[in-house]
Amino acid sequence: MDTNFEHPVSDDLDWMPEREPIDMPQQNFQKPYHDKQAPNWHKPSNNFSSRLLTFGPAILTTVLLLAAFTDWLSTGGFGALEYFLIALVGTTFFWISLSVSTATVGLVSFWFGNRVASTTSPPPLTALDVALLVPIYNENPSDVFGNAAAMLEELQAVKTGHKFSLFILSDTQDPQIAAQEMRAMIILRNTLSYDASIYYRRRAQNTARKTGNISDWIEGWGGGYEAMLVLDADSLMSSSAIVTLADELSHDPSAGLIQSCPKLFGAKTLFARMQQFSNVTYGWPLAEGLALWANREGNYWGHNAIIRTAAFASSAGLPRVKSIRGKDKLILSHDFVEAGLLRRAGWAVRFMPSIEGSYEETPATLVDYVLRDRRWCQGNLQHLRIVPTAGLHAVSRFHLLHGAVSYLLSPAWFILLMVWALLSNGDETNVISYFSASSPKMPIWPHMSNVNSMIILLFMYGMLLAPKIIGAIVMLVSSDTRRKYGGSLQFTASFLLEVFTSFAYAPILMIQQTIAVLRSLVGYPENWEPQKRRGGKYSILTLLKFHIVELILGYGLLLGMGVGLVSLWLLPIAISLSGAVLLSGLSGVNIVQKNWSRRQFGTPDEVSVPHVIALSHQYRAEMRRALNVIPTKGIAAE
Repeated sequence: MDTNFEHPVSDDLDWMPEREPIDMPQQNFQKPYHDKQAPNWHKPSNNFSSRLLTFGPAILTTVLLLAAFTDWLSTGGFGALEYFLIALVGTTFFWISLSVSTATVGLVSFWFGNRVASTTSPPPLTALDVALLVPIYNENPSDVFGNAAAMLEELQAVKTGHKFSLFILSDTQDPQIAAQEMRAMIILRNTLSYDASIYYRRRAQNTARKTGNISDWIEGWGGGYEAMLVLDADSLMSSSAIVTLADELSHDPSAGLIQSCPKLFGAKTLFARMQQFSNVTYGWPLAEGLALWANREGNYWGHNAIIRTAAFASSAGLPRVKSIRGKDKLILSHDFVEAGLLRRAGWAVRFMPSIEGSYEETPATLVDYVLRDRRWCQGNLQHLRIVPTAGLHAVSRFHLLHGAVSYLLSPAWFILLMVWALLSNGDETNVISYFSASSPKMPIWPHMSNVNSMIILLFMYGMLLAPKIIGAIVMLVSSDTRRKYGGSLQFTASFLLEVFTSFAYAPILMIQQTIAVLRSLVGYPENWEPQKRRGGKYSILTLLKFHIVELILGYGLLLGMGVGLVSLWLLPIAISLSGAVLLSGLSGVNIVQKNWSRRQFGTPDEVSVPHVIALSHQYRAEMRRALNVIPTKGIAAE
């Protein structure tokens, strides 16, 4: 890389093309809207059948469970508390059942080759002018520009009619990081041959955050590009994935947005590698099932997706929404909403998990994961106020509801766990019996035997494990896939280790998501800061403060077991919660430094590294040396 710079590092450098503005009006959530430019298209004939096969079993299983639970709970009659518990059980179990049926339908669809087609008879391919947008905010420049260099080098070697331009859209407020960005921009332009297609723009203020960053580009330069491929700061896509998305959008004039399915990559710590193995190994049946039943009413995850620029500008301008306290607030989890608005306007929103070569990174530690999750929770709960938006398609409303419910399930699970802890000891020495003698108004609970406790525990774990087992079985029956994971023994070891670690962290995540919901409901503002991709080392005192709620609950359960008031069946949960500080500290341990541990949680993309990932590692390292940036655990990235 050429690191001898003749260009000054200045905010005055003009690194943008001529402006070609396009209007992006704010949408009215009280009135339906249809984009006149959206073409007429017919819904696929398999929509109803695929949704029936997915939702039907989930609804039927939930009804059967509720019938059994209601019969069991009817011992002492029904009151408000019993009805409340029945509602909680039905809600939590439906979403688990839906995941299982979605994965099952996805697996069957994959086996029979029933992929979602782009169109029945594609029109001739039309070349598109595509802008690759990388919005950044106080990111690590070496990683961002290293990824960009890898993608551009691959695109240079591809023969395609499409034209691709890269835009680094900076909202960085730290002057030192901004100076590094501009140096990295010079390096990038000096390294790659077609520098005219590499652009950089930095806003003085990050107004409206990422939403405002993208809108600013659309209103300034969007008129010159038929499509925009939105990336995140940690996104990485192969040339094949990028070109395939462009081809699909060109072939399908009804598509306003096509979302790829990013795989996690680059994980080094225990927690990140657990997440990465789970995403790659078990995520694909769920993705295939989702693509099948969502069909052309899909969703948007904010990155690694191609969007028709004019359709987005016309249909997806976001207003502010009222908060619980009546204040106008920015829509935080904007991607789900934008997908719903595109579909409302008459554009198809598609999800294509079959596209290979789409990647993103994941937080390195439990603490970093939770901090990001709190921001997502606040944004997703906003969706409850957006669900009634006029003109939204029913499936778009379901996506919004699903985003909110995914966080509300944790408080529901927590309440059910506490009820179980109060009455599940199997004899007359449970907590409820201990206190009910002095309170005749307490409800009469049915007897919870050890057998009942065991059945409930096994059934719950079985349903939670089902998507993992489905994915693992498919991997094991294919000799080629087993080889990509390092062999049968290695895959089995990684699978068992992932199941163990995910169950160990699950109770902690349940409590933390419950806390996140409560913080959102009381209006506690979450700082929408970029996440720390490489994580950080946190002191024992910091971890104690962060996990104090888990510690209190965990030791409370252990105490209850010690005096015989709480069932021993809750021991795994109690151990997890009481060991939250230790588990949190272990989550950030780098396990790729040792030969044995490096093989654990291995994925095919590590056994046989794709070209774009290898290029990314190379360019990141060279960019760090050129920028004199020592790899740090404290640099933030979104």
